[in-house]
Amino acid sequence: MMRKLLVAALFVATSAGAASAQNWVSTWATGVVGRPRNPEPVPAPPPGGRAGRAPAPFVQFHNQTLREIVRASVGGSRVRVVLSNAFGTVPLTIGAAHVALRGSGADIVPTSDRALTFNGHSTVEIPAGAVMFSDSVALTVPPLTDLAVDVYLPADTDIDSPLTMHFAALQTNYVSETGNQAGMATFPVATTVPSWFVVSRVEVEAARPTKVVVAFGDSITEGARSTPDTNNSWPSHLARRLAGSSRAVGVANAGIGGNKVIGERGFAQGVNALARFDRDALAVTGVTHVIVLEGINDIQYGRETPTPSADDIIAGHRQLIERAHARGLKIYGATLTPFGGAGSFGPVAEAKRLAVNQWIRTSRAYDGVIDFEAVARDPGQPDRFLSQFDSGDHLHPNDAGYRAMAEAIDLSLFK
Repeated sequence: MMRKLLVAALFVATSAGAASAQNWVSTWATGVVGRPRNPEPVPAPPPGGRAGRAPAPFVQFHNQTLREIVRASVGGSRVRVVLSNAFGTVPLTIGAAHVALRGSGADIVPTSDRALTFNGHSTVEIPAGAVMFSDSVALTVPPLTDLAVDVYLPADTDIDSPLTMHFAALQTNYVSETGNQAGMATFPVATTVPSWFVVSRVEVEAARPTKVVVAFGDSITEGARSTPDTNNSWPSHLARRLAGSSRAVGVANAGIGGNKVIGERGFAQGVNALARFDRDALAVTGVTHVIVLEGINDIQYGRETPTPSADDIIAGHRQLIERAHARGLKIYGATLTPFGGAGSFGPVAEAKRLAVNQWIRTSRAYDGVIDFEAVARDPGQPDRFLSQFDSGDHLHPNDAGYRAMAEAIDLSLFK
């Protein structure tokens, strides 16, 4: 009996030691949507404007490789990639996958290229509705580094099954000429796309205990109308601040343009926040904190109708809070920024926004409050953005506005 107890104790101690030696955290992630075979067109931006969700070339892939650029928030010594077929209705075949440090443009640093395997195999079939973690590879990733993730799709994606993607990446990604081009130092570019496909998360093994904050929201979290290819969303600016501090905190941007707390608008805007919270926030490896900035689309698309009411939106927020607390996470509420001057603005909509913000500030339902409205609003016209932070559509901040929002976040929230 004593021998069995000693063996059991040794097993537990060994397992605990192995677990503590690994510190896998998400260094990058995105909220995903399901692109149908023939998606509805996306409206063009207004004349002279910069689109928040620029119309994507809805290419179908056949025997082509995607080179997708992502920005690491925290560094590590090993890397693994999570590929998603979450919205697929049939299995998705991955012919090859690689990860590397980005060089410039579509090229990579050749010595950093690493072929990815899945349970030891270079190819994998992702079941419908599933995600697939790659095996880890040794690769030193500094904080705030661009990575290139190559995904070779040998089969024809022009089928009825939706392809899992993030529509408005605000990042140029590359599609190859025919064939498996994964790991090529100089990538043979056939076209570019402003979206991420299949890749949903990149994780690193960090050298020390590292927290992860998920920024969960809509286009204002996604970074709509910021300058593409510059990482100017407020979560990107927050990642820079945290990287320059003594805190080890990764940042995952789970913003989806047009997303609503309750209800949906179209494929590119994703399913409602309550439906996607588990996948896009709670399932993010290493998550310890969530910042919620959601509700402005419920309000602005409702326009001057009574539904959804402020109470409806607040009830949705309460559900997110309960689910985060059930997982032992800290969850912070961010106040909704002004949108006076936008075409969807009106007194009924503004009353809802103010009511939701009052609840976020005073209810103490959230573990803390991040007052983005106070940062962005014009004191002389509190229903409008400060002119220096307005992107021009009176709904989204510009690069300076996003930076100011991030700088207003108290980093002690992530102790």
